Amino acid sequence: MTTSDELFAPVTEGVELCYQTFGDPDAEPLLLVMGLGGPMTWWPEDLCRQLAAAGFHVVRFDNRDTGRSTRIPGRVRFDHLLRGFAGRRVRAPYSLEDLARDVFGLMDHLGLASAHVAGISMGGMIAQTMALTAPQRVRSLASIMSSTGARAVGWQNPALIPTLLAPRGPGVEAYIRRSLMVWGIIGSPGFPQAEDELRSRAAETWERGIDEQGVVRQMLAVVTQRDRTRALRDLDVPTVVLHGLADKMVHVSGGRATAAAVRGARSVFVPGWGHDLPSALFPTFVSEIRRNADRAVGVG
Repeated sequence: MTTSDELFAPVTEGVELCYQTFGDPDAEPLLLVMGLGGPMTWWPEDLCRQLAAAGFHVVRFDNRDTGRSTRIPGRVRFDHLLRGFAGRRVRAPYSLEDLARDVFGLMDHLGLASAHVAGISMGGMIAQTMALTAPQRVRSLASIMSSTGARAVGWQNPALIPTLLAPRGPGVEAYIRRSLMVWGIIGSPGFPQAEDELRSRAAETWERGIDEQGVVRQMLAVVTQRDRTRALRDLDVPTVVLHGLADKMVHVSGGRATAAAVRGARSVFVPGWGHDLPSALFPTFVSEIRRNADRAVGVG
């Protein structure tokens, strides 16, 4: 099994993404797109290796404003978010379309005309946007715990709001405490993760670089996204939708709406699964992504 060091790719003007690859470079390329505020290491290394063993050349990366990738200028005020949440017009530093262009830029850097794409949460929204923007470049689409951009579906559980908005405090220990609180709410009740594992993930995330304003910039891109429902009805890319029935960050209605919108989409809804990637479900993730990719035979 070949694993690259962390590398850097200039993808669009002024934006450089940090990325890492797993597996045979001649295997089918699979790009893993992470969600809001998450570095690429939130795609667990063991899951990446299992996907590589299933016949993929796996690429994980830090989106702009996370991890070791480029930070974008532009401060977002709290009232900007409120206006965005309310559906009012607000100017965001960048959009989901910009984030999708970053991924296409990474593909260009890697010499990939097309690739399979799997995205989680905000990453699923980016992956959908990629498939709608340039379907010839997306061999297959896995939309994981994500939504269509329609405001009537995929909402957050109200219990999350006070925790997400509460002051964190300075330093790594404060970040770890906040992370434990958040994962305690959005984690999978049917597949609980050990506290030491969550602490280790939070510490690694802090070490890669935390930018609170970067998270808010990404959040504004999410709340100002367009409703893709109508466009998804015309999508002709093999698609699988994976979602947990216990997801409190993106309600399962978002996954159901995605599956209903894309003609021929497969869907898998898992009891007890929240908004995380528990190792007990790695075999499900790998088999469903592989099965969906196999529907794209002949796409290159």
